[in-house]
Amino acid sequence: MYHFVRDLERSRYPRIKGLRLGDFRGQLEYVSRHYRLIRMEDLLAAVYEKAALPPQAALLTFDDGYRDHFDHVFPILDDMNVQGSFFPPARAVLENHVLDVNKIHFVLASLEDPSPVSDFILRAIDERRSEFDLRESRYYFEMFSEAHRFDSPEVTFIKRVLQRGLPDPIRSDILDELFKRYVSSDEAAFARELYVDSDQLKCMLRHGMFVGSHGYSHRWLNYLEGRAMEDEVDLSLEFLESVGATRDRWVMCYPYGGYNEAVLALLRKKSCGAGLTADVGISDISVDDPLLLPRLDTNDLPRSMDSELAEWTKTTRDGM
Repeated sequence: MYHFVRDLERSRYPRIKGLRLGDFRGQLEYVSRHYRLIRMEDLLAAVYEKAALPPQAALLTFDDGYRDHFDHVFPILDDMNVQGSFFPPARAVLENHVLDVNKIHFVLASLEDPSPVSDFILRAIDERRSEFDLRESRYYFEMFSEAHRFDSPEVTFIKRVLQRGLPDPIRSDILDELFKRYVSSDEAAFARELYVDSDQLKCMLRHGMFVGSHGYSHRWLNYLEGRAMEDEVDLSLEFLESVGATRDRWVMCYPYGGYNEAVLALLRKKSCGAGLTADVGISDISVDDPLLLPRLDTNDLPRSMDSELAEWTKTTRDGM
């Protein structure tokens, strides 16, 4: 599972949590040496026709539709004759809208210390508590500042409270103000730099890459209900069709990794072929629900061909 892949030191946001381009090349060498890289079509054939996958099968997936993927990732994969599976949220591409998750990323990457951001959020909660019938700000910090394997409690609080912890109107207001204050007052221009466009996706598809659904506006599907949930899926499928991606045996990559039984039921109704979670693990396609496939993060594997075998690699070599 990949997100940002870029020349971090030479970018405007060297503190963004991404993978350096040289490390990406090194990790591809490691993966190519120890795994058999497959295509999404191979995975779907294993799901539908029970076709056999090779030992040590691995699939490369790229979330969020970043321009990084077209500029840096795609040429490398194309040169290696390796397929990548890309999952752009439709709204980011079609409307030049910066996703909430990315507004948070770039606000945090603009500051060495996240304290001004968390302080701003807590003050805003206190100031607008009666307007939205909110609890005291202390409650929200305690609720959302849980430990995370990649983030401090304070950063986890900022991400979670601005992703789903507050009512949409105040959450959006806070996030928009923070984005304007620390990142850019021109959201559309920033979005055009950040995300792929439809023509770039069409080019990648012509060269054998796979494009699947990441929702329409990158919302937590498991926090939506009824029509709102279905619209997120249907609009994303219309987008796939518009760029020439398949709607037959299509694949969902869950925004934020969020799913529940209602989401799974909807995807089965819509003939979804596979679902990619953010759960950490290795899939056994013969027993796992194909809509609940775990993934490893780029941070879970080495970034050099000559590295010692990672524990995850040993696990698959020794048998699951």
